[in-house]
Amino acid sequence: MWLALAFLSAFLLGFYDVSKKISLADNAVIPVLLLNTLFCFLFFSPCILGSSLGWIYETSIVYVPHADWEVHKYIVLKALIVLSSWFLGYLAIKNLPLTIVGPVQATRPVMVLVGAVLIFNEHLNLWQWAGVSLAVVSFYLMSVSGKKEGILFTHNKWIACLVLSAICGAVSGLYDKMLLSPVEQGGMGFNRMVVQSWYNLYQFIFMSVILLFVWLPRRKAERFHWKWTILLISIFLSVADFMYFYALSYPDAMISIVSMIRRSSVLVSFVVGALVFREHNIKVKAVELGLVLLSMVFLWIGTN
Repeated sequence: MWLALAFLSAFLLGFYDVSKKISLADNAVIPVLLLNTLFCFLFFSPCILGSSLGWIYETSIVYVPHADWEVHKYIVLKALIVLSSWFLGYLAIKNLPLTIVGPVQATRPVMVLVGAVLIFNEHLNLWQWAGVSLAVVSFYLMSVSGKKEGILFTHNKWIACLVLSAICGAVSGLYDKMLLSPVEQGGMGFNRMVVQSWYNLYQFIFMSVILLFVWLPRRKAERFHWKWTILLISIFLSVADFMYFYALSYPDAMISIVSMIRRSSVLVSFVVGALVFREHNIKVKAVELGLVLLSMVFLWIGTN
């Protein structure tokens, strides 16, 4: 069941990226992200209210149990990590082609693995080394094809934002597994609905502060205009994350497999970038994307 949920989450995430690209075209990033966090919270606020008033029973999949500050402080940290990834990712997707953004974002599992080697002194097996090597080769090829579009990977601030966004996203994935895994498996055993419902509220609070002090003073230089795709961002993301958290709540769910499947969302955004946005060098980028996906397969084999 958790595999099916992971695939559905990936499919929706692809359209989430497409909605972001359309919404951010000639638009200010901060108010778009603020509205995204607001809508996401509003989608789940009835679950919080209904659960506290007894309208939603404990047996329901949308029931949100009461949680004290000992739980909420971890959710606040999650909100900060996710918001950092989102903000950097929004900047990148606004200024870069989808056919570059998607493959780079898909390398998150490789970043997790490399981080484990550098920080925790873990050792990789042959399959994992092959996966990391393929990802490095694909990243190099992406930098070569990016030059043809005037994008220098080593001197482009939007590429830097994209890479940092992917790193924050990888950290968030590991943190999710720690929060949601049962205590007997070394996790904290938090309820998935508590995490998903409340971290959206904290993100909205943080973004409100950023809007007030960062965007409002310069709103004439960075103008905002409403697009209905902004609402679609929140719809696709909320449902995709619901499926994701639901998948991780299964005791036998494997974060390595769920993360790999979630990254397959790049297939949706890549196809849309090629067919709808008519982005360039598609054949070369398709090879790069294929190498990234193959590296994910090798990592999965090595991990299992």
